[in-house]
Amino acid sequence: MTPFIAEVIGTMLLILLGNGVVANVVLKDTKGNNSGWIVITTAWALAVFVGVTVAGPVSGAHLNPAVTIGLATAGKFSWDLVPSYIAAQMIGGMLGAFLVWLFHKDHFAITEDEGAKLACFSTGPAIRKTSSNLISEIIGTFVLVFTIFYFANPSISLQADPTAKVGLGSVGAIPVTFLVWVIGLSLGGTTGYAINPARDLAPRIMHAILPVKGSSDWSYAWIPVVGPVIGAIIAAVLYGFLK
Repeated sequence: MTPFIAEVIGTMLLILLGNGVVANVVLKDTKGNNSGWIVITTAWALAVFVGVTVAGPVSGAHLNPAVTIGLATAGKFSWDLVPSYIAAQMIGGMLGAFLVWLFHKDHFAITEDEGAKLACFSTGPAIRKTSSNLISEIIGTFVLVFTIFYFANPSISLQADPTAKVGLGSVGAIPVTFLVWVIGLSLGGTTGYAINPARDLAPRIMHAILPVKGSSDWSYAWIPVVGPVIGAIIAAVLYGFLK
């Protein structure tokens, strides 16, 4: 196990379980069909728990390019490692999305709603308005990354152990589980709270590749990438200022 492999596997598990619950809720004739938003947000939070538990001890369990960029912006993570971490997260996201499709293949085949099928891969706005959708992703990711700084207290961790990995896994998975849960419940209703470029872009690429009918909505795809990155950078800058 290396940090690269840990990020691949952790992100794969995150997407398998996170997008898996969406498939269970929205695809036709599943046991969980129409079970609702509480089920989705709860399972997404627990998906984070699983991914962080596996990857945390090795890579710090960023599982999210926005987290990686935020930590690097704050000077708590080497910029040299950023490309490899993001590459691993994208690979893991694509693998997870493929497994969601494979697992629910029969239900994808009988589901006629193309929007529902896309929702099993990537996010979309409840009301399509670029400025509002972008702000939603910025604020949601700001809350995620800013709070992570105070969970992990990275400066203290590094002083105690200069070799320690800094990220979601540095304080254990449970606090982050609750953080993602409350973001979903409170801030997720406008855009589906991507708050993670790898969570949205990697599965969207797989939607375009796999034999799933319907548009991948590429005109919207930049918002769940740019918004989280901006939110993470703002969080890092504010954290540095307050510190």
